[in-house]
Amino acid sequence: QITFGSIFLGNVPVHEEVHRCAGQIHGYKGCVRDFQVNNKELFIIDEALGGRNVENCNVPICDYHPCRNGGTCTSDAENWFCECPKLYSGKLCQFATCDENPCGNGATCFPKSRRDAVCLCPYGRSGILCSDAINISQPSFSGTDVFGYTSFLAYPTIPNITFYYEFRLKFQLANLHSALQDNLIFFTGQKGQGLNGDDFLELGLRNGRVVYSYNLGSGTATIISKPLDLTLNIHVIHLGRYLQKGWLKVDDQKNKTVTSPGRLVGLNVFSQFYLGGYREYTPELLPKGSRFKNGFQGCIFDVQVRTSMNQEFKSPGTPEGHPNSGRSVGQCKDSPCSLIKCRNGGKCIEGGSTVYCDCLTGWKGAFCTETVSVCEPEHNPPHLCKQGGTCVPLPNGYTCHCPLGTTGTYCEQG
Repeated sequence: QITFGSIFLGNVPVHEEVHRCAGQIHGYKGCVRDFQVNNKELFIIDEALGGRNVENCNVPICDYHPCRNGGTCTSDAENWFCECPKLYSGKLCQFATCDENPCGNGATCFPKSRRDAVCLCPYGRSGILCSDAINISQPSFSGTDVFGYTSFLAYPTIPNITFYYEFRLKFQLANLHSALQDNLIFFTGQKGQGLNGDDFLELGLRNGRVVYSYNLGSGTATIISKPLDLTLNIHVIHLGRYLQKGWLKVDDQKNKTVTSPGRLVGLNVFSQFYLGGYREYTPELLPKGSRFKNGFQGCIFDVQVRTSMNQEFKSPGTPEGHPNSGRSVGQCKDSPCSLIKCRNGGKCIEGGSTVYCDCLTGWKGAFCTETVSVCEPEHNPPHLCKQGGTCVPLPNGYTCHCPLGTTGTYCEQG
């Protein structure tokens, strides 16, 4: 029943009761939860101005799993609350930095803290918020970052690759240890799956050697080069296939050949041509038993392909050399950190075109210029308010404002 200026849930006070032709209006008997007005959630007990004869529903609220984003629900006979992971806040752990995405130009937003975000820049963009345009002629890849994303370029499916192809490319390693362990150079596969029985073509680095594999649908053929000569600054790869027979030449090493098993002779792939990594790296995209765990670390350039011996080599893409999309790809030998000055001991971290400041404990913000409040989740040590208590900073420390049904210095008592 709604009266002027107030909302009454369940029943109205005696002095406000309304009578109609049908007789007296009776109060609601039952349970009410998830109460919203104009898309705004009202917390029935915590925000009530008053009430009478109201008790907890027999079904524990935690049985409804109300906490979002990995929050842990705890309840007793009279109350419930969500313990939120560090990057989330709110009664239901529903608020995060990237809810109000500060990143521009289609960048991928990742919450670094409750108030700070990292913008993983799309192809052709750089800067803290990916607002700066950059020209890329020699792509630089950063592998898999600390957030679990790879840098990559995605080109349209290469046409007419079924019976014959040749690839030429050059690369330069950014790190002579991690860049050689288990790193993807390029991949294309049937429907993007690359599972056993599906056709695929892939090239990568493993244990300091170049690994080239393809499957025409009846078994995988693999060529592994000799260890790379790390005194060389730039490495050159030339590979190809005609029907079942494939070959690989790396730098000045001898040409190696292989013949795929079974009787099938055509490579049928429909996915995009991925260079350096994936949009969202999941091992299931790569062939079983031959998965590359990380993206490429360094520069890949002069990538060219032809699908006929009588054809000229061309760069992938439409128009030629232009990818469909990409992420965290920079220009080789250019450092986005040269344009960023992190303050108060913060360290500039770059990954391709993505750049951000990694702040020391006690500092936050895009350039580490803001102090961390004692009540913020990223503060070390964290505040001790329990059971949904609200931390309120004081000139010397903090205090806990306790929700209904709790008491104590840290709201630890029921």
